[in-house]
Formats: sequence, structure tokens, C-alpha cells
Amino acid sequence: MADREDYLSVTTLTRYLKRKFDADPYLGRVYLTGEISNFRPRPNAHQYFSLKDDHAKISAIMFKSAFAKIKFQPEEGMKVLVTGRISLYEPSGSYQIYVERMEPDGVGALYQAYEQLKRKLANEGLFEQHKRPLVKYPKRIAVITSPSGAVIRDIITTTRRRFPIVQLVLFPALVQGDAAADDLVRRIQQVNELGSFDTLIIGRGGGSIEDLWPFNEERVARAIAASEIPVISSVGHETDTTIADLVADVRAATPTAAAELATPVLSETLLAISQWRGRLLQAMTAQIQLDRQRLKQVRESYVFTQPQRLYEGYTQRVAQLTDQLVNAQRQQLAHKNQQFSTVQARLSTHLLTGRLTNGQQQLTSLRHELASASVTAINANKTRLQSLINELDLLSPLKIMTRGYSYVTVDDQVVRSVTQLAKKQAVTLHLADGQASATIDDINKADKEKN
Repeated sequence: MADREDYLSVTTLTRYLKRKFDADPYLGRVYLTGEISNFRPRPNAHQYFSLKDDHAKISAIMFKSAFAKIKFQPEEGMKVLVTGRISLYEPSGSYQIYVERMEPDGVGALYQAYEQLKRKLANEGLFEQHKRPLVKYPKRIAVITSPSGAVIRDIITTTRRRFPIVQLVLFPALVQGDAAADDLVRRIQQVNELGSFDTLIIGRGGGSIEDLWPFNEERVARAIAASEIPVISSVGHETDTTIADLVADVRAATPTAAAELATPVLSETLLAISQWRGRLLQAMTAQIQLDRQRLKQVRESYVFTQPQRLYEGYTQRVAQLTDQLVNAQRQQLAHKNQQFSTVQARLSTHLLTGRLTNGQQQLTSLRHELASASVTAINANKTRLQSLINELDLLSPLKIMTRGYSYVTVDDQVVRSVTQLAKKQAVTLHLADGQASATIDDINKADKEKN
């Protein structure tokens, strides 16, 4: 039986085994393929999970600095390729792999990350949100791109050719590399904070998916979606489609196409303005002619040429009312006479003295009532007739002329201004009770300021 000094503590054995793991050159750099298991994402922290195949499983840890570099989101059951080192974790005595790099097995990591972010933003509805319309006649356009690339040169050339009056402002930004995404976000926010631009063009030339990757970053996509200025995205070639293209208000296949989308053709715009001006002039001319015709019709109206026709209807109405009044009085008298004759005939057929006397008394009373009613009705109608005559008289131009007013005509045309008269010219004066002829001896034009 071994002595007690020969026994090792668990800590000593674990440390010994850990040194063996760390010193083994074959375990310092290990390449594994397996399926992710027990993965629970931990934001901004170390990630703990397992890798397994059909017959074995190994614990894995990936420190947050290494995990932040991968371009896709690991998921439960995903088959991956990992690179790391094997070591032993002393507190539990279990060995595990410390993962330094990870990528999907069979699909590129960048493409996997692109598809994952695309699904995520599509589920949020970011691609389907309301697209802001481009300003048809922009005054200032902001361009976020590399200051030394062909993108800005193509945009400047196309803009100067189509719409030279627009102002282009370049916001130089990194369009490739790890720092490009943050730089693009800062430039987008800067343009929106200035708030004096009508359109924002963001883009770069073609390249590999790695070169275009800053435009597939989630923070860049959300900055574009949050922009209050309409965004035109022109990234890569026509066959390249980035997340920025999907989020932007308009996607352009090339920088030249982006400039064409952002600006109209000045010559065509000037031609359209000239056509609109001609149409407006024609419309105004037609309206003026129509108004002149209406004015001529009003001037030729009988109200000005034959003012007496204004009260012809009232005179006719008074005559009709007078005839109706006379006829009504005649009918009423005839009716009363008929009643009287009827009563008289009845009295003649009865010889009773009392009834005759009573009938005579009633007849006398009825005659008084008839006379009184007739006088009252006639007086009332006379009063009403006189009132109508007075009202009509107030409306008559002749009434005004009785107060000393008159008007002058030349060849049956009313004279409205001294400019229509000449010395020695014969005129006709129209007075309330007749006409008089006169000759113009002198013409004095009134002083408007004094009047």
C-alpha cells in the first residue's frame, strides 16, 4: 500500500493535467467541425456553448473580444468550423476548447451574416416602411463616399451636365474596412443634423463582399432608415445588392444613375416652364376677353339704356290691383243687393205686419252695416293703394328729377363725362316735366383733389 505522501490532491492533479494540455503542441492550435449545442446568446459577454457530433461533445468558450469579430449570429444546431486551443478549466477539472475564430460550415460567414440580418430587418418591416419621395428640383445634395474614388467624379460630371444649378456637398467617409461602418453612421447623422439638404446619396464602387461589408452593417442600415432626408443608395455594381440598398428610399445601379435620379434635366425643365407660361398667358387672355364681353353686355343692358323699364312692372301691378279692387267692390255690392231683393221678396209674400215691420228694421240695419262695411273696405283699399303709389313713386327716377336733377344726352346717348362734350355742341337736357335744347359754351373739368 502506498504511503500517504504518495497521494496527490485534486488541485495538484488538475494543475498537472492543465500544464500537459497547455504544453502539448498539438492542442495549441486545433481545427474542429461540429454542431453548436446549448447556445444561449449573452449580449456583450463571453459565450459558453458546446460542440458535438454523432458520438462526442466538447465544451467551448469564446471570449467577447473574439465573438465581436464574427460576422454572423450563431444559432442552436448550426454546423460550424472553429479554430482554437484545448485547455483544462481547473475549478471543474473539465477540458474545453477556447474558440478564437468561427465560421459556418458550407456557407461563407459574411454571406451567412448578410442573410441573417436581411431576415431580421425584413421581419421588423424596415424594408417595407414608407419610402420618402425624392425632391424633384433639389437645391443642395449631400454625397457620402470616398473623396478619391470614381463615384464622386461620376456624380459631379452627371450633375453638371443635367442640373448645373444644384449645389453638391461631399462628406468624405471611409467606405471599406472595420472603421467604415461607424464613419458612415457619423456622416449620415451629420447631414441630418445640418438639415439643409434635399437629397442624400451614399455609395461606393464595386468590390468583393468583404469590401462592401460596411454597407451590410446593421447600424448603417438603421441610420439610413432613420434619416429624415431621402436617401439614394448606390453601392457596388448593378448585380450587387446590399442591406443599405434595401433600406434606402431609392436604389441606383451606378453612381451616374444616382445622379440622374436626384436631378432633373435643366433644359427640359426650362422648356416645360416656357410651355406652362404660354398656357397661362392664353388662359388669362381668354378670361380677360370673356370679362370684357360680360362688361359690354352689362353696359348695354336696359337698366342703363332705358331706366324707365325698371318701374314698368310696378305700374302694371298697381293697375291690376286697382281693377281687382273695383271688381271686388262691385261683386260685394251685387251680392248685397241680391240678398236685399231676396229678403224683400220674402216680406212681400207674408202679410203679417209684425214680420214686415221686423223685416224692415233688419233691412235698415243691414243697409247701415253694408254702407259702413263698404266705406271701411273702400278706405282701407284706398289707403293701401296710396301706400303702393307712394312706394312706387320713391323708386321712380322721375321723382329724383323733380328735386332739380336732370341728365344730358347727345344723339340719344347719355353724357357721363365732360370728355364727351365739345364747345358749340348741341345737347338735350332732360327735366322732370320735359326736355330742353342747349349749346355748350364752356367746359370746366372738375379738380379731383379738391373734390
